[in-house]
Amino acid sequence: MSTTSTASAAPAKGSGQNSAAAAARRAARGRVMRVWAGRIGIAAFVIGGWQAFTAWGIVDPFFFGQPSGIWQRLIDLFQNGTEFGSFYANIWTTIQEALLGFAAGSVAGVVFGVALGQSRYLSDVLGPYIKMVNAIPRIVLGSIFIVAFGIGVTPKILLAAVLVFFIVFFNAFQGVREVDRNILANARVLGASQLQIIRHVIVPSALTWIIASLHSAFGFAIVGALVGEVLGAQSGLGLVIKTAQNNFDPNGVFATMLVIAVIVLGAEWLIGKLEHRLLAWRPPAPSEANSL
Repeated sequence: MSTTSTASAAPAKGSGQNSAAAAARRAARGRVMRVWAGRIGIAAFVIGGWQAFTAWGIVDPFFFGQPSGIWQRLIDLFQNGTEFGSFYANIWTTIQEALLGFAAGSVAGVVFGVALGQSRYLSDVLGPYIKMVNAIPRIVLGSIFIVAFGIGVTPKILLAAVLVFFIVFFNAFQGVREVDRNILANARVLGASQLQIIRHVIVPSALTWIIASLHSAFGFAIVGALVGEVLGAQSGLGLVIKTAQNNFDPNGVFATMLVIAVIVLGAEWLIGKLEHRLLAWRPPAPSEANSL
């Protein structure tokens, strides 16, 4: 009798688990649909209201542009280019400057953050100088770089790297300071060298902080490249925006800003994929678990 009841309970348990998993998947799909519906609704409300207000004369399109005019200007830019070359070439110039600045600033930020985070002596010696440089307005640094290196890509890369450096540095520094001291002590007791401790304990522990900083760091890399191009450049999206501004062309300004937004969102998506790959070992946060 007990054998029969046990055998009948097993399929019931399995079917219950399957139904719970199916319900969880339906809930996750429903949440994704609601999120996208909200996003599309907000975009439709803003763009539709903007178009309506300019069409009704409530907002002057001469100063604020018009969604339909922005779309036409965007098509014109891709088809006919700019006076500085094709629009694709200008996009690639800005992406190249931002990527190089992002890479240089991220590497330098991680290296200095890890070094100063685990050495109180270096932190006390270099800390005031880092804070002084961080306090300098970025537009001043951009002007200095252009005077020193000309209007080529070098000053834009340097300015982008500076903006990225401080974001990554402070996060890496704090991440190293948050490493569990008991784990460090145990690693030293087991005979791990300082290089092994950095590689296998400190960097993995601080990786969550570092990856989190990269999400906003690329946006700042784009800002650094654009500011440098506005100050002085031969090509790039910043120069396209500056020229459109000088020509009283708000549609050109907004069209170029739309392209920049797409680039940043694409980079954010790639960084998110990198985060999931590098932090696959990490258990989901309570907020992530509750959202599923």
